[in-house]
Amino acid sequence: MKLLIVESPAKIYTLKKYLDDSFQIKATLGHVRDLPKKELGIDTEHNFEPKYVITPSRRKTVKDIKEIAEQAEIVYLATDLDREGEAISWHIMQAAGLQSQISNLKSQNHKQKQKVYRITFHEITKSAILDALKNPRALNMDLVDAQQARRVLDRLVGYKLSPFLWRKVMKGLSAGRVQSVAVRLVVEREEEIEKFKPDEYWEILASLKNKKDQEFPAKLVSKDSKTIDKLQIKSEKDAKEIEDELENEKYQVAGIVSEAVEKYSFPPYTTSTFQQDVTYKLGFSAKRAMRLAQDLYEAGKITYMRTDSVNLAWIAINSIRKYIGEQIGKDYLPEKPRGFKTKTKGAQEAHEAIRPTFVGTVHSDLKNKKFTEDHFKIYDLIWKRAVASQMKPAILDTQKIDIIAGKYGFSASAQQIKFDGFTKVYPVKFGEQEMAEVEKDEILTLQKLNKSQHFTKPSARYNQASLIKKLEELGIGRPSTYASIVDTIQQRGYVNFQNRYFMPTDTGRIVNKMLVDNFSNIVDYKFTAKMENDLDDVADGKLPWQKAVGDFYVPFEKNLKEKEEKVQKQEIEIEGDGEPCSKCGKPMAVKTGKFGKFLACTGYPDCKTTKNIQQKIGIKCPDCKDGDVIERRSKKGKMFYGCSRYPDCKFVSWTRPAPPKVEK
Repeated sequence: MKLLIVESPAKIYTLKKYLDDSFQIKATLGHVRDLPKKELGIDTEHNFEPKYVITPSRRKTVKDIKEIAEQAEIVYLATDLDREGEAISWHIMQAAGLQSQISNLKSQNHKQKQKVYRITFHEITKSAILDALKNPRALNMDLVDAQQARRVLDRLVGYKLSPFLWRKVMKGLSAGRVQSVAVRLVVEREEEIEKFKPDEYWEILASLKNKKDQEFPAKLVSKDSKTIDKLQIKSEKDAKEIEDELENEKYQVAGIVSEAVEKYSFPPYTTSTFQQDVTYKLGFSAKRAMRLAQDLYEAGKITYMRTDSVNLAWIAINSIRKYIGEQIGKDYLPEKPRGFKTKTKGAQEAHEAIRPTFVGTVHSDLKNKKFTEDHFKIYDLIWKRAVASQMKPAILDTQKIDIIAGKYGFSASAQQIKFDGFTKVYPVKFGEQEMAEVEKDEILTLQKLNKSQHFTKPSARYNQASLIKKLEELGIGRPSTYASIVDTIQQRGYVNFQNRYFMPTDTGRIVNKMLVDNFSNIVDYKFTAKMENDLDDVADGKLPWQKAVGDFYVPFEKNLKEKEEKVQKQEIEIEGDGEPCSKCGKPMAVKTGKFGKFLACTGYPDCKTTKNIQQKIGIKCPDCKDGDVIERRSKKGKMFYGCSRYPDCKFVSWTRPAPPKVEK
């Protein structure tokens, strides 16, 4: 009998299709060991030795695995192929007493017979599983150490810094090494928006007609052969003066440039681009998208979904090219396969990009009783992106017309799709305009001039996609952490997700200021990115994990002790609104809690009465028409919208209600 250990029970059903009866498959249900919840669990005086304990809910799982392993001829550790999966394998060996039979990869002797092997596969298909069983290896302790270092670092920051925030700000707060950086991004973007002062500018468009009576627009772009800057026309008066000068000018075609432009397809999905695209196209959260992708992976439908690689295996490229030629058309198949190079900082590219395991399976062919419509949508996106990546580029016919009107210059442009290329599979909107048939030196007829007022706008607030993209650009986080970062900052009440955009809460602002002022390294973008690079060096065997942790912790601990003495407690209570307490009659005061402002009795701790502050959004309740729609929070701090007349009116909505349409 052979024992094969995986994390998820969902994988067992798929694996059983490819393994014979000599295999028994057991799932760990994730991590079986972790640091203790009620103590630091790290000996900072002795090389940061962690104290791991078996998770109570996994004790029976560990016991079962140990008993089966004792009877097995061979034990295969088949957890996921990333650092997290490697660490889970190590923890199950330690917990089940198998560690003595595993050697470090560096000292591995492939000829040595071992009872316990580590195997990995990037897709759950018959060929991948059988190939993995033919090529077992020893546990890679460098990957384990990298994951261990990340866990120790996060525990040190959380358990050391959170109590500081309790004492200096308020109870219930917590600080995370990477999450705090994400909160800073959101806070600084909001501050940028609040400080932003819009600048007025004007644009002038000319509606022109050629000798064939085609009418087309042209934009004013230059004066005296010098480009007009975006903010150069500052007022309506300036625009009117230019408009008056242009009324009687002769409009003549000075030049025409027509060319075919190739628009190439995007690379297949990495974790980051997948999460971004799903957010934009389907409106799913990163966490939800990864959960659905996990289901597809465990069912053997897609490759492993935590990756920063844009590469595809040659066998996959060949099968995709064959599919394109036979099913889509030979006109869409390029002569040579397309290759891509990642632009992500610190990308490991150890695995493939996300792709379907069998390109011939389109989303309508998926067969699994547990799959929902959302699974089909996710699979369809992954399939289209992978197939499109190996298709010919789209070709656009473009036209640019330069027009002279006295001392002023205008420009007209248009484009039309000549060949749809990869967009036949993966739709992209290019925007088409009718081409104007003009000749050089042709005199055009002015139909009208339109001046329009505009104002500069601040940078948009982060949504899930743009925040993940920014973290990736800064080199902060890795494929396995993006979704959890975005989810954690919401769960902790440091940001709100309103109308698909992140906004900092008052608590988030206070905590961010405290960290920026006193623990700048914790929320410094470059420092956090360097820590990620250090963890990569640990994974590559270039840096001992204890040194990576020590280089961070020693100065951090010293600074923490200094700030404990110097920093005064933040007074976040503000003036009350005079409303008397319903129980004791004392005035209520506005306080800030984990999830924002609320009213609390000033007689605390004798009186513990609290009351939510009703934040109206300026819309009447769509159900009862009498109450106002107000912001409310669930027990976990997630914002939703309800009626101010609750419980008489039960209206609730997770999304912000739209204002009623005004009848004309």
